[in-house]
Amino acid sequence: MDTALIPILIVLFLAALTRSTFGFGDALVGMPLLAIIAGIHIATPVIQMFGTTIAISILIRQWKQVDLKSAWKLIVSSLIGIPIGLYYLREVNENLVKFILAVIIILFALYQLTRPRMIRLKNDRFALLFGLLGGILGGAYNTNGPPVIFYGTLREWDPVRFRATLQGYFLPTGIGILTGHLIAGFWTPTVIRYYLTGLPVVIVAILLGSYLNKRVPKEKFVRYVYLILIMLGVFLLVDVFR
Repeated sequence: MDTALIPILIVLFLAALTRSTFGFGDALVGMPLLAIIAGIHIATPVIQMFGTTIAISILIRQWKQVDLKSAWKLIVSSLIGIPIGLYYLREVNENLVKFILAVIIILFALYQLTRPRMIRLKNDRFALLFGLLGGILGGAYNTNGPPVIFYGTLREWDPVRFRATLQGYFLPTGIGILTGHLIAGFWTPTVIRYYLTGLPVVIVAILLGSYLNKRVPKEKFVRYVYLILIMLGVFLLVDVFR
């Protein structure tokens, strides 16, 4: 029996629950723990497989709320950035990847907690830049969400538009990232086994997340999530330097 299977299933459940409840955050929750348990080259494709699965499940219910006009520039530029990120994932030392991932998580969580005043983006002029950064981070570390979430915040999208448009972005870019992973040889038998084994657990998390989305005070829950993310980022840094 795979001794790592139970902790992996727990991580996948928590990651899927976060994504299903809030519309994002699965990679930020799942990648640090799964990278420690199974390694970055296992964690990256597994988390992306489930992220794409969750995006499909949300879009089935909310596809009418997706703002395609806001999303297409982010999608196109992200697809350009994905191969760049994939190259660095294959060529850069794994500890360096973990270090960068930890820094990204900590900075993103601190930003979400403190909400500093920033310049409002009145148009889509910078969408290509944010999308490109998202593609690079997605191809390398499965964290294509933060730049797009930053962009949505600066554009002051309302909550409904924010959640739905994120899924409209995550699905095509997720398919692009998965295709890149397949070409790069990351779809190993171990990765496929973890996906198939974790699918029932993730389905339960999706259903529970849909329930919580309508009933849990999101602002308080999100704050707790980001505090945990900061601790996970610090833990990942400790793992790199020990």
